[in-house]
Amino acid sequence: MFDIGFSELMVIGIVALIVIGPERLPKVARTLGHLLGRAQRYVNDVKSDINREIQLDELKKLQTQVADSARAMEESVRKEVDAARTVVEAPAQEAVAELQSAAQLAEGLPPAAAETTSKPSA
Repeated sequence: MFDIGFSELMVIGIVALIVIGPERLPKVARTLGHLLGRAQRYVNDVKSDINREIQLDELKKLQTQVADSARAMEESVRKEVDAARTVVEAPAQEAVAELQSAAQLAEGLPPAAAETTSKPSA
């Protein structure tokens, strides 16, 4: 991150020893270490929070994509079912109408004639 070498750390340590003094230097170094540790933990926490938010946004986008594709699939299936239903219902309705008209004709004929018209000939 800062690209500080060992020689630069030695210079900083010698300057700190001269400025702070030998009796207070260990306490200051310990305090500085604690502060740097807290700063690193804070930065790591912020990074993890940002990563979680990014993942949450990606999951929300994925959820909307899946919902849209499910809706499109449901719509296409519904259209196909309606098309199949119209293909099947039209001949079925014609057959029912023919049977009803044959039944009405058979009701108007005498019983012996109705049996011969209602039975298909082989």
